[in-house]
Amino acid sequence: MLSYRHSFHAGNHADVLKHTVQALIIEALKGKDKPFVYHDSHSGAGRYDLQSEHAEKTAECVDGIGRLWGLDCPQLLHPYLKAVKAINPTGDLRYYPGSPKMAGLLLRAQDRLVLTELHPTDFPLLKQEFGGDRRAKIYKTDGYQQLRASLPPQERRGVVLIDPPYELKTEYADLVNGIEQSIKRWATGTYAIWYPVVFRENIDFVERRLKASGIKSILKIEMNVMGDSNAHGMTGSGMIVINPPWKLEQQMNELLPWLTEKLAQGPGSRFSVEWLAAE
Repeated sequence: MLSYRHSFHAGNHADVLKHTVQALIIEALKGKDKPFVYHDSHSGAGRYDLQSEHAEKTAECVDGIGRLWGLDCPQLLHPYLKAVKAINPTGDLRYYPGSPKMAGLLLRAQDRLVLTELHPTDFPLLKQEFGGDRRAKIYKTDGYQQLRASLPPQERRGVVLIDPPYELKTEYADLVNGIEQSIKRWATGTYAIWYPVVFRENIDFVERRLKASGIKSILKIEMNVMGDSNAHGMTGSGMIVINPPWKLEQQMNELLPWLTEKLAQGPGSRFSVEWLAAE
C-alpha cells in the first residue's frame, strides 16, 4: 500500500518537531571532523511546494512552519530554520525541505546520504532533487531492507531517520522489528524515529517493545498541540531517539516550552522529554 503522500502535510507541527530534532542531531555529529552517514529509510520527495494543490488543500503548514516564519526564534531553532530559509532565498515561504533535503542542506562535503523511497511518484522527485550530489545514494526499495544491506556503515558514525507512513496496523510492529535488526548490525549509531499521536495504544505498544528489547539509551520527545482525542486525527507527534547526542535532552527541555506554546492548537497542549531506557 503506497497511498501516503507527505506533500499534503509538509511543514506542519509534526514536521517542525521532527526536523528540529533531526537538525540538532546533525549539528552534534558535525562537532567532530570525521565524516558520518545520514540514512533516511522513508525519504519522500525531498522538497515540497507549499503552494501546490496538495499543500493548499490541507494548509497544515500554516499552523506549523508558518507560525514561526519571521519570528525571533530561540537559538536552538536556528539550524532547522537556516535549512528552510536556504530553499526560500527571497524570504517568502514557498518551499519546505523534507528530511532528506534538510540533511543535504546541513551535511558537509565529506559526509554521506543514503536515501530510500518506494513511492512511484516520490522516488523520481527525490532522485531529481539530489541529481549531481555525489554525497547521496538513492534506492527504490523497502527502507528496512536497505537498512539491513547498508549497516554498519563504513564511517561508523551517523544517524538513521525512520519515518514510516503508518498506513497499516502492522507498521508499528514492523518499526520495532526493523530497529531491533538494525541495532544488532550497528549498536553505536543514532536512530531517530518519528511517530504520530493518533491512537495512544500504538505508542504504548512501541514503548513496551523497546523497553523489553534490552536496547539502552532511548530518549522519548513528544509535543502535543492539543489533548489526546481519537476524534481529531493527529494531535501531536514525537521522536524516539536511540543513542542521542548528550546535549539533546537538555536542548529539548529548553526549547519545547516555547515551541509548544507557539504551535498549540487547542486545550491540552503539552510536551514531555523522558528516558525509556537509560545508558
